[in-house]
Amino acid sequence: MGRGAKTTVFLMECMADALIKLMESKPLEKISVTEITDLAGVGRVTWFRNFSSKSDALTFKLVHLWHRYTEDHALAGKSNYTARVAADFFRFSYETRDLFRLLFRTGMQICIYDAFYQIMMTQKEENIVEAYQRRFYSYGLFGLLIEWHKRDYAETPTEMARIFHHLLGSWRAV
Repeated sequence: MGRGAKTTVFLMECMADALIKLMESKPLEKISVTEITDLAGVGRVTWFRNFSSKSDALTFKLVHLWHRYTEDHALAGKSNYTARVAADFFRFSYETRDLFRLLFRTGMQICIYDAFYQIMMTQKEENIVEAYQRRFYSYGLFGLLIEWHKRDYAETPTEMARIFHHLLGSWRAV
């Protein structure tokens, strides 16, 4: 990644962080782009050059956090639909649960799904089965995350991965 790209990512993360900070004390619909950019120390043009909505900024932040998590845990290059990826998703979700709680509380939990779906997307053309598989896997993990959140993350990430794969196995047996 070139210097300009790194600067852009840094500015995008600053704006997303500013939005998250503001969301902690103010309803999302009452947060203006000007407030976000002022707190981030950038101009409004920078916001509109990089994001089309607050949802885009939140999704970007989650994708960025996931990439950082994969680097920190040497997960890059893992296959998309394995038990390991499910376990990694639940470990990441557990470590990020405070942000997830904020997103659920403010009705922005769809950003979690959007981020995970972007992560799951392939860079190549896919056949129809791969397209459905990716969507099914993403929604399945997200559905369990919603229930896990409702249960205040009572189970461990490892238990959640086991539940996910148990459900897949049960479904296949029908």
